[in-house]
Amino acid sequence: MEIVDIAGLVKGASKGEGLGNQFLANIRECEAIIHVLRCFDNGNIVHVEGSVDPLRDKEIIDIELQLKDLETVGKAVEKAKKFIKSGKKEDILTYETLQSLQKFLEDGKNAREFATDDFTKSIIGEVQLLTNKPVLYVCNVDENSIKNGNDWIGKIEEMAKNEGAEVVVLAAQIEADINELETFEEREIFLDELGLTEPGVNRLIRKAYDLLKLQTYFTAGVKEVRAWTIGQGWTAPQAAGVIHTDFEKGFIRAEVIKYNDYITYGSEVKIKEAGKLSVEGKEYIVQDGDIMHFRFNV
Repeated sequence: MEIVDIAGLVKGASKGEGLGNQFLANIRECEAIIHVLRCFDNGNIVHVEGSVDPLRDKEIIDIELQLKDLETVGKAVEKAKKFIKSGKKEDILTYETLQSLQKFLEDGKNAREFATDDFTKSIIGEVQLLTNKPVLYVCNVDENSIKNGNDWIGKIEEMAKNEGAEVVVLAAQIEADINELETFEEREIFLDELGLTEPGVNRLIRKAYDLLKLQTYFTAGVKEVRAWTIGQGWTAPQAAGVIHTDFEKGFIRAEVIKYNDYITYGSEVKIKEAGKLSVEGKEYIVQDGDIMHFRFNV
């Protein structure tokens, strides 16, 4: 998973203000949006709008993305209109769907909130709308708020709940300080002093994996242990294919150890003795954290 830093959009970005078109193009290439919202006061850090209001900032971005999507959908509607003369049911339905979506965006809503069935999803997917991308909101707070919270966090969480989105609270300055520390022990001491159990970036990565419907499985050998990223719901052969296509083509079976069992028993030998190693076939759905050994033949 690659996280790309895209500078904040300003009002008028959809019309090319600032570096708007470039930034919007960058967002179009991404599969999801992590929207960082400033939820702290600091007179030394000037806000482009002159005051701190994360809900307003979120709305500015939404409007710019919606305006760009309206431009995109408008072109799609005009294109679809030319095909309805054919009388084909699918062409007519495509045109009507795009018209409904256009009205939905005009009402200041995001495409990801548009009620969809499989056909509608395919239509929206073809036009590649910015507001159809899943979003994760990140409240960037100060050190005091990371411990005690603040009013903005509650408002962002309520807004996200209404959208069916997730929220992560972290302090970018603390994360920067953690990265300056060289050893694991130093980082643990620093986190303990702040009353934190882990860096905020850990939570951010887990939430981002959930947002993209990703998970991890492991392979372990004498020389190395590797983590492999796959989609949720993938079968054992699909997971094997991430390592090499031959593994998927010639898949025979997978020997699977559950992550929690490995933590409990501590070694493969003890896991086998406890009868916790399972042998799975082609229909097995890989679970997050599985430790797997593949048997294949090509």
